[in-house]
Amino acid sequence: MRLNEILENERCEVTAGNSGRKLLPGDIEVTSICNDTRKLTPGCFFICIIGANRDSHDLAAEAAEKGAAAIAVCHEVELPEGCETAIVRVADTRASMARFAAAYYGHPAEKLRTIGITGTKGKTTSTYLIRQMLENAGYKTGLIGTVECIIGDEHIPSHNTTPESIELQEMLRRMVDDDHAAVVMEVSSQALMLHRTDGFIFDVGIFTNLEEDHIGPGEHKDFADYLHCKSLLFKQCRVGIGNMDDAHFKEVMEGHTCELITYGFSAGADYRAADPMLLKKPGQLGVIFQVSGRIDMRAEFRMPGRFSVYNALCAIAVARQFDCDELQIRDALQRVSVRGRIEMIPVSHEFTLLIDYAHNAMALENLLVTLKEYRPGRLITLFGCGGNRAKSRRYQMGEVSGRISDLTVITSDNPRFEDPMDIIHDIEEGIAKTTGAYIEIPDRKEAIRYCIENGEPGDIIVLAGKGHEDYQEIKGVKYPMDERDLIRDILEEIKAGKG
Repeated sequence: MRLNEILENERCEVTAGNSGRKLLPGDIEVTSICNDTRKLTPGCFFICIIGANRDSHDLAAEAAEKGAAAIAVCHEVELPEGCETAIVRVADTRASMARFAAAYYGHPAEKLRTIGITGTKGKTTSTYLIRQMLENAGYKTGLIGTVECIIGDEHIPSHNTTPESIELQEMLRRMVDDDHAAVVMEVSSQALMLHRTDGFIFDVGIFTNLEEDHIGPGEHKDFADYLHCKSLLFKQCRVGIGNMDDAHFKEVMEGHTCELITYGFSAGADYRAADPMLLKKPGQLGVIFQVSGRIDMRAEFRMPGRFSVYNALCAIAVARQFDCDELQIRDALQRVSVRGRIEMIPVSHEFTLLIDYAHNAMALENLLVTLKEYRPGRLITLFGCGGNRAKSRRYQMGEVSGRISDLTVITSDNPRFEDPMDIIHDIEEGIAKTTGAYIEIPDRKEAIRYCIENGEPGDIIVLAGKGHEDYQEIKGVKYPMDERDLIRDILEEIKAGKG
């Protein structure tokens, strides 16, 4: 591909290395595009970006020496003496990188129906639910999110909620080449702040809710900045779908440029929920509710709690944009399962066991309060905390579990470079502020075994913290450990012991 095809209408200046003479981008052939020198090959278009910890403009000389055909910069760089590599000067390399990547991969988003979801909670569940509904209606749909990316039958573990723009455009290109009709993706505030989704307009943008999160060094300077970044999606989509009940709904939608559709319990919402009832069976928790407005139906969603109603309403609103019928919507609500998000694991006909990613005090409290509404015989919570992280999280999670759970089983999570028992003792300090009962079982498999072997009729058992993770990190090494595998092995061992 010629460089001029990548630059398209971008405002930039193209000059030759140290000499500064102007170049014609149509004369320069580009064989790949990247922002990581480890991926650089001769003929590459290398993008220098300013990161939180590093400015890759410092690597411009290395990129030139490795044979880059062109280098994009937004400030002066040092180059090897006599270097004639094409230098593309732009105002903001991060923003330009997204547009360059879109052009390089042939603007794949224009060939897909694109759905982006932003908010503090509910993004992951909503993406899977929407994908299920669209697949039910015959739309081959890709998924990009916190847990994984799905392209056809391929499941790719995720490193970021929303990939960097070059990786994102490459994934969209693969979806187009694999005959996908649509893609649903989680769009983080960081992604919007760092222009990862620039270069195309979403067909549908979704707002779930907003709480104080992701504020601090390397993230957002304050809540106002966090809210502002979330709001950017609604200046980058054709149709916006938002949770009307959220306290920050109006602020997030202020200045929106899209058609706006609302959902919630509020009387004025386009998709309104009413009369929610809890659904509880051994091994199964959910909620049943009535939907009215732009569709009238009785919905049964196999995930617990009032917040699950919001996830369902959001997905229903999107599904109707694709003309999904009631049967396709009902089927998805009853069948969808999200790895590590209130994931029910069939273990017993007498009690319920689930896995959830709740790994901070706010998430754990929201989860446990929701489960308490189902009036379990006992609410048993198993969790640990990660090593080399703020100790305050341990005290807070211990206090939350001790206050709400009937029994807490303290175990190990990812101790990293800390002694697991030191972490466990910190959690114990938090629980000690409450009257909650607890036991300590450092080995996570043995802790899970204890919960299963001692489960009583009507109990709800929560394995919190690991969620979709399939490893345990100890002293810099990630060892395979998937709680689903541990549960299967425990059940087989119990069965063999009884035999």
